[in-house]
Amino acid sequence: MIAFDFAQLRLIGLQQAIAGAATQLDLSSPAAQLLRVSAVHRDSLLVHDGTREHPAQVLPRLLHELLAQDTVLTVGDWVTAEHDAHGALWITAHLSPVTQIARRGNDGRRQVLASNVDTALLVMGLDGDFNPRRLERYLAIVLAAQVSPVVVLSKADVADDVPGKLAQLKQRLPPHVPLFAIDTRHAYDVAILEPWLGTGQTLVLLGSSGAGKSSLTNTLSAAQQATNGVRHGDGRGRHTTTARSLHLCANGACIIDTPGLRSWQADADAQTLAATFDDIAALAATCQFRDCQHASEPGCQVRGAVDADRLRNYHKLLRDARRGEETPLERIAARAKWKTILKAGQERSRQKRQE
Repeated sequence: MIAFDFAQLRLIGLQQAIAGAATQLDLSSPAAQLLRVSAVHRDSLLVHDGTREHPAQVLPRLLHELLAQDTVLTVGDWVTAEHDAHGALWITAHLSPVTQIARRGNDGRRQVLASNVDTALLVMGLDGDFNPRRLERYLAIVLAAQVSPVVVLSKADVADDVPGKLAQLKQRLPPHVPLFAIDTRHAYDVAILEPWLGTGQTLVLLGSSGAGKSSLTNTLSAAQQATNGVRHGDGRGRHTTTARSLHLCANGACIIDTPGLRSWQADADAQTLAATFDDIAALAATCQFRDCQHASEPGCQVRGAVDADRLRNYHKLLRDARRGEETPLERIAARAKWKTILKAGQERSRQKRQE
């Protein structure tokens, strides 16, 4: 059985579920340590023991097992590790995460962004970064991962029409999602997030480049990460954070900062995603037809009651999710079907022109 200092590891987010799983590990070495992955580089990892970070490498046997399971270690994972005769630290086991936030790439591959997260701070600037559709996409996928969301609207000190933008989001977002407009550089503004910063809590920051994630990390943890502004002309952010990393806060929580997200495709099935739009789901239950698509069907209770742009975003997310669920053969069949439909339409048009 592995021995560890719960109070010390609590400072980097150790929860009872992980601690219990660690005690069940069948480890041959009494020197094994319970550690948390705090950064991932191309050829090595950094792991944290609650006091400081250490460079580590994955044992080839474990690496082979992870590859067979299509699993990649990421920031927030809990692992066991031990030193060899030369003092090098080797990761020997990986504990299954309680939660994972992931996205799908354009090629369909799954990319895990953070593991064992309690709260996701969804950071969006109130300047040119303001995009309710993108925020809804972040929100849906975080909820699908069973992680609690908190929306942080940054640059409240310099943005125009802050009350109007807040009102717009309050109308579109579920009422149970906390929403704050702050200046991420100042501790007195950031103090409003204290209810989510208790000892043992792990937060992840998600948002686009230049939204203020690194500034917020610096304010909460004194990490002193480099920050940049936005580009003149288009208001788009510059990339400052280039890799995910874990930072400790003075009050006992820890934060995972992430690079700006260029694209975010759902890592959830259509049914799970649909459930995250709980306002639409509640209204849909009262539609005249059980399979109502909320397009032009009579007796629809969703159209008119839900913001039209939010409804379009909902349909787009579901289409993306359903495409992700298709097998290669189903994709081929769908392409063939639409080619047939297109060809038939072109033939009808040709015949009409000849009449």
